[in-house]
Amino acid sequence: MKRFISYDNSLTILNNIIFKAKTKEKLFLTNCIGRVLACDISANENSPQYPTSAMDGYAIKFEDQKNDFIEIIDKNPAGCVVESEVSNGVCIKTFTGSLIPNGADTLIPIENVEVINNKIKVTKEVPKGFAIREIGENYKKGEVLIKEGTIIGFAEIGVLASLNISQIPVYCMPNVAIASTGSEILDLGEEQINESQIRSSNHLTIEALAKKAGANTIQMGVVKDDIDSITKLLESGLEKADIVVTTGGVSVGDYDFVQDVIKEKLNAEVLFHGVTVKPGMHILLAKKDEKVILALPGFAYSSTVCAILYLLPLIYNYEGANKKLPIVKARINQDFPLKMNKTIFTACNVKYENNEYSIDFEGKKQGTSAILTNMLGNPALLIQKEDSKDIKAGELVDILLLNELK
Repeated sequence: MKRFISYDNSLTILNNIIFKAKTKEKLFLTNCIGRVLACDISANENSPQYPTSAMDGYAIKFEDQKNDFIEIIDKNPAGCVVESEVSNGVCIKTFTGSLIPNGADTLIPIENVEVINNKIKVTKEVPKGFAIREIGENYKKGEVLIKEGTIIGFAEIGVLASLNISQIPVYCMPNVAIASTGSEILDLGEEQINESQIRSSNHLTIEALAKKAGANTIQMGVVKDDIDSITKLLESGLEKADIVVTTGGVSVGDYDFVQDVIKEKLNAEVLFHGVTVKPGMHILLAKKDEKVILALPGFAYSSTVCAILYLLPLIYNYEGANKKLPIVKARINQDFPLKMNKTIFTACNVKYENNEYSIDFEGKKQGTSAILTNMLGNPALLIQKEDSKDIKAGELVDILLLNELK
């Protein structure tokens, strides 16, 4: 295993992870919003099944538009089947959604006629077949309408309901166990004993990201920096979850035990440990049987950025969904040199105007990996690849839209 691989290489490794066979569950339609469809959905009938009116009007014979008058012989409300038939010289008043009466080949809108007593006079002619929805116009029997892997949204719900399908199979979401490690950190509500202790936000920030991506989360809280505690944490997490995420303990310090436990106690397969990325270069990814361990840096900003870059794609991969991180082009308002030979993610402000995104750095603090407040407001991450050049003001750059994460 090579130490400090490139960001692109780390993504290749990440994307090639194959999880165990995905399990499925059946849910009622409206409980499937945002979930991934686990089978193709095909039409079980034509829609419409019969020629149908597309608007309110009169069902006629096309050639009768030349007549002085056409006699109205019946009404045809939606939901009814009229026995009367259209023949030359007569018409049937027909409403939107009604079946087209036998004998008719055209529907003339009510706006195009003048009603005199019990007859109509055509004031504006229409083409043959006008406003008649043909059999199978929406879809034909056997046609695949929604493909496996589709993320269910409002349109899919509507189509499924129209097919009289009340429940569908969707892929189960991954279980993600999350913990922060460090003897100096405190969980919510814990009393501070000395000045060196700090409040942990990592485990809760990452839980929020995982939940937003649709994962089931198992919050394991804060764990002290000792080998036994971390071993118990990881063993418990691997029993309960498909993905275990930790923060802290992956650098080169005397008390960075997470990496030691993963490599020596668990004998996990380390896929990489160290990526030329900023922030978060000591990130570690490992597999234990069919489970994945993602060990992130301890600084709040670093762990959050790395969770976005690595945990979210892992969840997307597990879901089987065609989701990607929202990376777009934006115009930068200042020169921005490449400061080091790494792929760098820098917090910035983004706005959309004049049909393009633009970014600036007003109010964004620099110089530490602990500034989580840089992600407040309308934030994005400027992406500078390690083989890129210095950026000049006015150029188009790649950014990751943080408020558009799924």
